[in-house]
Amino acid sequence: ADLQDSPDEIPELRRMVLEDGFDIVSGWKKKRYDNKLTKNIPSKIFNAAARRASGIKLHDFNCGLKAYRNRVVKSIEVYGEMHRYIPVLAKWSGFNRFGEKIVEHRPRKYGVTKFGWTRFVNGFLDLASIMFVGKFRKNPMHFFGLWGTLFFMSGFVIFLYLTVSKFFFDKIGMTQRPLFFFAILVMI
Repeated sequence: ADLQDSPDEIPELRRMVLEDGFDIVSGWKKKRYDNKLTKNIPSKIFNAAARRASGIKLHDFNCGLKAYRNRVVKSIEVYGEMHRYIPVLAKWSGFNRFGEKIVEHRPRKYGVTKFGWTRFVNGFLDLASIMFVGKFRKNPMHFFGLWGTLFFMSGFVIFLYLTVSKFFFDKIGMTQRPLFFFAILVMI
């Protein structure tokens, strides 16, 4: 709608899926006409983090110009702001043939950008969420069980210390010990 992305790119993206055999072809806005400080630099940071976290070597996860094989679209579920992570969701569904095409990026002619620091932060929170779900969706107890076990063990050690202190070494009152108050905080 803002005419930054050219629809003339679509036939080549489609051709790459149909003829070159890619599951997903993502556009890459190599030369951008956005504000460097408020859009380009945060975008580079975000894309580097998304590449590192996902293992998918795309330059531009946010580019709106993408082409997908039909079976890719039918095998994944996208909700909320997760559209920028369709390649990650596709990878988890077993698709691993990713292509990339440098696309023309034009200066904005209409409308205003919806990008801002809130969207930047939410993008990282979405990345953390999707990586958590991807890593622990089949075994959530590997995450929650680890933290639960650590907190249980530390609470049990404090309980043993306080019990032994009360019955064998209680020259000062139990409630006068700093560890007592720490144990109360841990239980809260």
